Order: sequence, then C-alpha cells, then structure tokens
Amino acid sequence: DPPNVSLESFSNEPSEGGGPRFLIKLRVQNPNEQSLDISGISYSIALAGKEVLTGVSKDIPVIEGYSEGIVTLDASLKLFQMLRLLTSLGQSEADKLTYRFAAKIDFKGLIPTQRVEEEGEISLK
Repeated sequence: DPPNVSLESFSNEPSEGGGPRFLIKLRVQNPNEQSLDISGISYSIALAGKEVLTGVSKDIPVIEGYSEGIVTLDASLKLFQMLRLLTSLGQSEADKLTYRFAAKIDFKGLIPTQRVEEEGEISLK
C-alpha cells in the first residue's frame, strides 16, 4: 500500500540574512511492514494560483513499518511572485485566499514515486 502523507503544519522561521524561510511539517504514515526510506522530496506552495514557496530536501528520517513520522521541510519565499500576489490582493475585495500544497516524494527501493496535493482556503477576515 502507498504511504499516507498529509500536511501537518506550516509556520514561518527566523531567517539569518536571507529572505523569509518557512517550516512545513508533513505527517507520513507507513501502512506496510517494510521501512520507508525516502531519498528526497520537492515541494511548493501556491497562494491564489501563484507559486510563492518552493524547496527540496534529502535529509529525511526513515519511517519504520506500521508507524508514522513527521518530516520537517524548509522552504524559501519566491519574492517576485509574493509581490505580485500582494499587489493582486490589494486590488481585490476577496475574503478568502486559496492555497495549494504539492509535493513529489521519491523513495529508495521498489516503492514508486508519490505525489501529494492538498488544497484549501484561508480566511482573510
């Protein structure tokens, strides 16, 4: 069976000299006997259809069989896309903002690549 992956949390992180950084936590559930050895994850977050955060990670703990773990990812802000988003929000009277989280997870061994996508809305009021 494929692993179950869901978005656990999303928060900002203090940055040292560079642009804003964010922490994304994924909950990974392994419904199988064999351990999940993740070789890498690439991911992005879009707000109002504009991709504003991206990142990659290969430093991921092994998820043992019939267990779950939290995978913490570090994402960087795409400044120009964020400026476009802020400009469009300033011209809009919308009370909600749509988001989309997308990730591609590559596993070591015979487990096929898994794509995860989660969409929702954030209230602006």
